[in-house]
Amino acid sequence: MPPAQNVIWDSLAIGTELLLFGEGWRMRYSILTNSWTGLVDEMNTPRFSFGSASVGEKAYVVGGADYSRNVLSSAEMYDSEAHTWTPLPSMNRARYKCSGAFMDGKFYVIGGLNSSHEVLTCGEEYDLNRRSWRVIDNMSQGLNNIAMGVPPLIVVLKNELYAADYSENNELKQYDKLDNKWTTLGKLPVQSKNKDGLDMGFQACGDRLIVIGPPKNSSDEKVVELHSWTPDGQPPVWNLFATRSYRGNWIASAVMGC
Repeated sequence: MPPAQNVIWDSLAIGTELLLFGEGWRMRYSILTNSWTGLVDEMNTPRFSFGSASVGEKAYVVGGADYSRNVLSSAEMYDSEAHTWTPLPSMNRARYKCSGAFMDGKFYVIGGLNSSHEVLTCGEEYDLNRRSWRVIDNMSQGLNNIAMGVPPLIVVLKNELYAADYSENNELKQYDKLDNKWTTLGKLPVQSKNKDGLDMGFQACGDRLIVIGPPKNSSDEKVVELHSWTPDGQPPVWNLFATRSYRGNWIASAVMGC
């Protein structure tokens, strides 16, 4: 990756590309060519700490803050084939440090902080056909306190929403759509050292959930582990499939072309 000093990156994966956004910088990585290029296409409202999710060749970006530190409610859609950003209707609540996911053909935004830096437990659902947002009260109730850590670590697998709760309990949770609550499935195989989730990643690929982070009960600060589990209706039994050296304080993960 070309160097960009003193830049904090936000990222989103779409198809076979990884897009990076930083103040004054935009980069695109192609898994097909294994190369980085500048991203010419700029959001209508450049932002950071936004929520995002992609489906097919389109990505949806919502909330975050602009570079004057104003918290946003606006949303945009990126078409990776046309290389265009299209404004969408704004959310009901402005929020940053939120997470996004696609489930049952709709875009969901979970958690985040408002302009007073207070935790929002409500989520919002965007109906692509109706082009409208619906508030879901208490959607992130019971997950980690993002005021002190990263946005909720969530993924969707087979239209089911899962979360890696990196707080004291260190648990894998599943969202109950009917009752609007989170159910604990079991423990995570890794542990965020400072309980802030900065050193963890959580993804879905194929039929597996993948969690990345420091080994539990280990003093080795230079290694992270990668574990996978295929949900089967039973408590999770994690499979350690890789370890790698790690010298930083922050893990950012993405899945492309999976």
